[in-house]
Amino acid sequence: MGILVDQSNKNLSDFVTRPDLDKPTMAYQLFVKADALRLANYNKEAVGKYLNSILIDRNNADSYYGMGISYKKLGKIDKAIESFEKAQKIREVDFNICYELGVCYMISGEICLAVKNLIKAIKLNPSNLNAQVQLAIAHEIMEEPDMALMIYNRIIETTPSHIKAYNHKSALLMNLENYLEASIVFNQILKMNPDYHRAYLGIGICFDKMDKGADAMRYYKKFLAYKPNSHHAPFVEKRLLNLKSTKLDKSEIKETMLTLVK
Repeated sequence: MGILVDQSNKNLSDFVTRPDLDKPTMAYQLFVKADALRLANYNKEAVGKYLNSILIDRNNADSYYGMGISYKKLGKIDKAIESFEKAQKIREVDFNICYELGVCYMISGEICLAVKNLIKAIKLNPSNLNAQVQLAIAHEIMEEPDMALMIYNRIIETTPSHIKAYNHKSALLMNLENYLEASIVFNQILKMNPDYHRAYLGIGICFDKMDKGADAMRYYKKFLAYKPNSHHAPFVEKRLLNLKSTKLDKSEIKETMLTLVK
């Protein structure tokens, strides 16, 4: 049974007129309703409940955090950052708050602040791989590929099964035009998961860029065998037809490369 969304404007007044409830209880019940709405993806309604809860209790970090998540899902990143910052002032030592602030600062393009908060998050939870990957991506954006590669390598060394790190590392190596190393990383992915179709496309592009047409065609065909209806299929089919006689526009290959980590 799904959650029934209260479409009325009573929100806070429903509780204010209850003399049997003290303010902490009212705030908590509104917070619980807000969380339930957020988890059911009623984020706009959740924000209203969180705001009403905060009006009663301005020192509840969980309400600010939940509101930040809802704003983030609604695409209102500035408001999400404001909510997370208020949560952080109340509860400075919290992995989730630092992590979400880092991600939101990344989205807003404030990379230095993103790095600062992601480092805080990692210190609080060193085993969280998502935070480490996000930090590596931040270093990529800051044009610090050596730092990003160091992080990806550390993740791979400590958690060899974490495909996401291999995927981002291979994409970075391709952007650095280190196609041989990138193809090796893609092959490492295939050893873990032979059905990971993007790795076949990645290897095909790497061989293509290294002017190894026969090898490129072999992996392009493997990719098509796995994903004949992929949105990449037109590019691969075109490349197979023209590989021996003409060179495809480099920008088109570059565009396909950038989608491998999405």
